[in-house]
This record gives sequence, C-alpha cells and structure tokens, in this order.
Amino acid sequence: MDNKTILAAVDHTLLTQTATWEEIRQVCDDGAAYGCASVCIPASYVKRAADYLGDRLPVCTVIGFPNGYCTTAVKVFEARDAIANGASEIDMVINIGWAKDGRWDDLLAEIRAVKEACGGLVLKVIIETCLLTQEEKVRLCRIVSESGADYIKTSTGFSTAGATREDVALFKANVAPHVKIKAAGGISSLQDAADFLELGASRLGTSRIVKLVKGQQAQGY
Repeated sequence: MDNKTILAAVDHTLLTQTATWEEIRQVCDDGAAYGCASVCIPASYVKRAADYLGDRLPVCTVIGFPNGYCTTAVKVFEARDAIANGASEIDMVINIGWAKDGRWDDLLAEIRAVKEACGGLVLKVIIETCLLTQEEKVRLCRIVSESGADYIKTSTGFSTAGATREDVALFKANVAPHVKIKAAGGISSLQDAADFLELGASRLGTSRIVKLVKGQQAQGY
C-alpha cells in the first residue's frame, strides 16, 4: 500500500492538553500538504483552524472527550457549537459506564441525539475498546449500526491502550455495511496503518503518520 493511499485515510491529530495555536497551525498545514482526510483538533481551536484552512481540508473535533461521562445535553451542545464554528466531522465518546451497566437504550438514544445535532455531517462514535469486554464491543457494534452514526472508532488514545488489529477485525465482522471504521491510538508505523486499512478501517486517527512520511521522529497519539 503506498503512502498516498494511507495519508488519504488519516485524520491528522493533535489533541494534547498543551497544544498551542502554532502547533495546531502546523498540523493544519501538514494535513493539507500531505492530502489527509481531515485535521482532528480540540474544539477551542476549531473556528481559528476552519478560518485558516478554508476549503483546503475538513476540520474534525472531539466531544465528550476523553472520558465520555458528561451528560447527553452537554455532548449535543458541544457538537452544535463545534459545527457552528466550522467543524465538519465530530468524534464523540460514549458513556462507558452506561455500557458497563448495560444501559444500551440510553447509549443508543445519546448517539442518535448527537447525530441529529450534527445535521447530516459525519459522526464517529468512540467506544474505547481497551475498557470493554468482547461481548460489550459486539453489542456496541450493533448499537452504532442502529444509531445512524457514520463510523465506529476504537479509541481516544488517552486510555490504557489504542487500536488493535483484533478489534478492527471484530468491528468489520459485526457492524452493518453502512458503518465505517476508524482505528485510532498507537498507530506507530506505516505498516500499522496499512494493516488497519487492509483489515477494514477507512480512517486512521494518528499524529505519527505524517511525521513518518516527512522523515521525522514520530511520537505521540
């Protein structure tokens, strides 16, 4: 798989707490220059980044991030606010405690509410696979499939582990055909990226791939 194909699937990401505008601007420039799918950045930078990028690259942001336990009303507000500021893709974190409690109907209702708030724009649902059992992952594949969301996403990159090949394969086997897959967290090489795409992912959340293509030392998300 060539680098251009890999880069076209990358949500070029910077979500560290210390991120400055100069760092965000560099991520925007690199994402546009290297043909990435989007730049994924904190909500507080969305408006400035969207104004800076214009039509060069879509802006993605995260809501309920990274823990997922704020209320549905907060997630809905965050999504609407981000879109008003220029985001065209939203990555939301589910309430993982609800999954542990078996509150499947509440999880489904929340994802649907956020999807409605997106007004037809792309919604990716982060289920944080490293914190779930196999049975919980399969159940969430079904819920995301029913919700109207566009993607199921493995990880925030802020928990105990990121994407695994096994989880991407599990997603592929259990989501409906209309649901796409985003692997995120711990994608540390071009081979990792190619493997995830070949297993069925169509997006990759990573800060490292562009750096690797540029020949830089790649650390981080």
